[in-house]
Amino acid sequence: MSKISMSNAMPALIADTTVHDFVPAQGGAPWRIFLHVPSGPVPEAGWPVLYMTDGNAVIGTAVDAMRAQAFYPTGTNVGWGVIVAIGYPVEGAYDPLRRSWDLGPPPGKAYPPFYEGTPEVRTGGAGEFLAFIEDELKPWVASRVAVDASRQALYGHSFGGLFALYALFTRPSSFQTWIAASPAIYWEDRAIDRFLEAFEAAVPDGLTTTMILSAGEYETDKLASFQIGAEDEEKRLQQKKVTRTDAFARAMAERLDALPGVRASFELHAGENHMSILPVTVNRAVQAAFAVREKDTALC
Repeated sequence: MSKISMSNAMPALIADTTVHDFVPAQGGAPWRIFLHVPSGPVPEAGWPVLYMTDGNAVIGTAVDAMRAQAFYPTGTNVGWGVIVAIGYPVEGAYDPLRRSWDLGPPPGKAYPPFYEGTPEVRTGGAGEFLAFIEDELKPWVASRVAVDASRQALYGHSFGGLFALYALFTRPSSFQTWIAASPAIYWEDRAIDRFLEAFEAAVPDGLTTTMILSAGEYETDKLASFQIGAEDEEKRLQQKKVTRTDAFARAMAERLDALPGVRASFELHAGENHMSILPVTVNRAVQAAFAVREKDTALC
């Protein structure tokens, strides 16, 4: 029988990925940046790049989803690319306090603390967070990696999906592909609508962009089997009437797809709830961001 010694155990690292705590120019708390750069030769046009919110929660899934598929591009239509996942210097998957501020569209509101003795929860910092990505993070990435500025994608889930919509509506040329998974469109009485309306009124000439919205089967009015009969069943059903994740995302896709230069779609993922949809949509983001184009086939 084989024996395994724990004394010589080594940490399992994410392949070709480095971690950087990035303090913004104006000071303040750092963001933790997970930077994945493929080990292969750089494409002539530079690497396509996928930016992701909630970096701590998604980086491992994103890297492995790409590695598993990019080795077989003719069967998967997925190539190699750079992944930039923006997280926080915490041990867990999320920093709820900071992400509420970073991902919530302005003007935002104040809410009671998540836990007793902790600061109040504030939203409304999405403009500042987007400015950090555009004005500081992207130049930093470009100084270290050859990137294809014409192939940049942004992924966000839940609040991050709401942020992706806000980013499209306020800086539509920042990315060419957007993935808004289970976006919290309902948030703060649909505060996102005023940015949507401004975008609709002035879609930039020559804009060519793709938005993928999605929701899980159990983000509809249906409950998952494990939720039926549970103590919180009625509470969940009532909350669904407020969030309406699938209905709002589907309607948003139809509204955006009618605009010039915008190709928008909605996907409903069978068997998934608000959290289980995360790895599914991370994979969809990888597929969308690193789709092999005809002229890329010679590199594969």
